[in-house]
Amino acid sequence: MNSQTLSEPLNRILEGQKAGSDQLHEMFADAQQNPAGLFAVSSILRKKNKSDTVTFSKKAFFNLINLCRDTCSYCTYKSEPDSSKLSMMSRQQVIHLLTTARRYNCVEALFVTGERPEQEYGAARNWLSENGFSSTVEYLAYCSELALEHGLYPHTNAGNLTASEMRDLKYTNMSMGLMLESSSTRLGEPGGPHENAPSKNPKARIRALENAGRLGIPMTTGLLAGIGETPREMIDSIIAIRNIHDTYGNIQEIILQNFQPKPDTLMKDMLMPDENYFKIMVALTRLAMPRMNIQIPPNLSPATYGDFLGVGINDWGGISPLTPDHVNPEFSWPAIASVEARCRAAGFKLRCRFPAYPEFLPMVPDTLRQRISGTADTDGYVQESRWR
Repeated sequence: MNSQTLSEPLNRILEGQKAGSDQLHEMFADAQQNPAGLFAVSSILRKKNKSDTVTFSKKAFFNLINLCRDTCSYCTYKSEPDSSKLSMMSRQQVIHLLTTARRYNCVEALFVTGERPEQEYGAARNWLSENGFSSTVEYLAYCSELALEHGLYPHTNAGNLTASEMRDLKYTNMSMGLMLESSSTRLGEPGGPHENAPSKNPKARIRALENAGRLGIPMTTGLLAGIGETPREMIDSIIAIRNIHDTYGNIQEIILQNFQPKPDTLMKDMLMPDENYFKIMVALTRLAMPRMNIQIPPNLSPATYGDFLGVGINDWGGISPLTPDHVNPEFSWPAIASVEARCRAAGFKLRCRFPAYPEFLPMVPDTLRQRISGTADTDGYVQESRWR
């Protein structure tokens, strides 16, 4: 497709102009009728900025504690103290999984918790106290040290951490994660998916991402498509992330995640987003931020994830050969060999990365960079002998 067949807004993007919310919404409207031009431009920009490399992180998922003070209308991760799915991983369980993960050649230790569980549940407070910790964050710091001792590299996703808490974790975590999900305050109103989830207030999430920027921490963030947002709200959310990155330069990756309705949730009867809508939003994210690392989770689009290579993505996120996706346990990870085969068939090379992307390694503390020096290749990716 040459420039003469593209719309004027798309040609302006190829010329290097920065698209605002109105321009992106215009492109969204055009793409609903025919997305071919949008997808072509997103692919051009991905190739220009990311070459033919597609990345992933070989991880083990540590479901440290899944009690949570929030209740989102679509979530099945959260547990109650008397539930069979309750997870409160002891030191011994963490060490066992770290040892096993190392045998599987995992690289990343993904530490996930609910939002400040000790504020809501006496069971969490007592469990932490009995194990010698005053807070979930203190336990996260301890487990991160354990991971490093076992040759894995931590990435923590524990909700809205304070600046002080992130500072404490910075020297043991190569990166951290906090999903914005949406910049729309409307989704927190009565009847909305975030009505009972105060930590999902976009102002609080943006503040946390900004604090991470001030601390120079590589951050993964992202958006959840199909939870009731309007196209305009989705585009404004993309712009909100871009604004943070323009100011601080620390957003290393944007995850675009498609909502999946689940039994036993208030949103069980809501339809998952139309795939064309989802692809358009992925492509618009590439147009809004041409140099950004953009990911979709392959397990949430099991039949079609390879198609997203044609709309601008360059990363699959964490894939585990060992642990399930505890947030979406009904969706199994694809085999890494299968992902690699799909990439190769589409003309891409799959490479394993650390929790921090190569271009963000300069942000990582010297002590952590020294730890990966023996397993990083000359481009800052994981040596194949380390992860295969």
